Amino acid sequence: MRAQLKKFIESIGPDSIAIIPAAHEATRSYDTEYKFRQDSDFAYLTGFPEPDAIAVIDPRSKKPYTLYVRPRDPEMETWFGRREGVDGAVKNHKADRAFPIDKFAADLGKLLNGHDNLFYRFGVDERLDLQILRYLSAQRQRRLKSPYPPHTIVDPTILIHEMRLHKTPDEVEFMQKAATISAEAHILAMQKTRPGMNEFQVESLIEAYMRDNGASGVAYNSIIGGGENATILHYVENNRPLKDGDLLLIDAGAEYNGYAADITRTFPVNGKYSKAQREVYDVVLDTQLKCIDHTVTGNTVKARQELSIEMLTEGMKKLGLLKGKTKDLIKKKSFMKYYMHGVGHYLGMDVHDAGRYFNDQAAKDSRPFAPGMVLTVEPGLYIPPDDKSAPAKYRGIGIRIEDDVLVTKDGNRNLTAKVPKDPDEIEALMQNGARKKS
Repeated sequence: MRAQLKKFIESIGPDSIAIIPAAHEATRSYDTEYKFRQDSDFAYLTGFPEPDAIAVIDPRSKKPYTLYVRPRDPEMETWFGRREGVDGAVKNHKADRAFPIDKFAADLGKLLNGHDNLFYRFGVDERLDLQILRYLSAQRQRRLKSPYPPHTIVDPTILIHEMRLHKTPDEVEFMQKAATISAEAHILAMQKTRPGMNEFQVESLIEAYMRDNGASGVAYNSIIGGGENATILHYVENNRPLKDGDLLLIDAGAEYNGYAADITRTFPVNGKYSKAQREVYDVVLDTQLKCIDHTVTGNTVKARQELSIEMLTEGMKKLGLLKGKTKDLIKKKSFMKYYMHGVGHYLGMDVHDAGRYFNDQAAKDSRPFAPGMVLTVEPGLYIPPDDKSAPAKYRGIGIRIEDDVLVTKDGNRNLTAKVPKDPDEIEALMQNGARKKS
């Protein structure tokens, strides 16, 4: 049994039962599906890789972990690939017992009755929602002398996400592997990128490297933004030519064994930053380095965001993008014209990973960083090409620098430090790549 599942069983207590569904396949068109990816919470607890499964977790039972799965089916497996089946769920994925998924509906009453609490998340699997609600409603109307169904329903994601927020050593190892693969892919892009290439060529270069080196694929759609495309935060068209004199912003990360990396670097297509590009870059880099230093135990999410805003606002004033007193500009949120996102997010099985950032709904009680958390650090400046209020030399420049940082007991560890971000190092790397190519 996985350590995560053992901890979850201990946490929900003997008077509870949990029902955790797997993801379903999503249809792309007609009889063609998108590539399947397991629901992150289900994968975290079970490790079972197939769709249309249900995990039932009953701490009171001598066999607390049951899987309901698709049965073996030679005809279906000929068309769509092999299945683990009931035997494989036990043998290969450590379920205490397993049954065909079609048996779940008939077993529901036997599973639920006699427990006080049901841990189940409504609103994700509509069909399963209806099964559970109909059964609960019917049982309560009958008023039978047999054991009543659970009277309290609890969303298990609150508990699971708190567990996912604090990474185990094994999880850190997977994340470091994802980060290393991603860093090497970014380095390769710096070495190979030249004027005249297309954004999609860089995208294919990066993603092929990731797959060739053990990644299951990308953790999210790669952003390959040349020139003014770098000012679009989630630009994913990746189909424009790269021009001499432009910057290239690459935001791309690999997924390894279910865990994500998330790296952004911005570098000159021709291997040399212009004076204006370097001026904006240095403002973002200084902010990023300070915010990494701030990502340590005891500091908070909110304080780190405020630090990034203050430093970037000062930088915007220095560049001539904003005028006025820093406090007034921050109060009026003038900085949001050029810096409109947070300085980072949790990272783990999902690129924007599970976990609360604040301890209250008013977002006043900011959560402190703690060992085991992994967060991105990604300040940026994005100056629209048609912004006539900005100095002409800066228009169309978009810069973001992003690393993945593990909070440790004694400080932090930059999982993505392998890929350079010092502009002199980037230029030297690109020039060496050009010489090797020639």
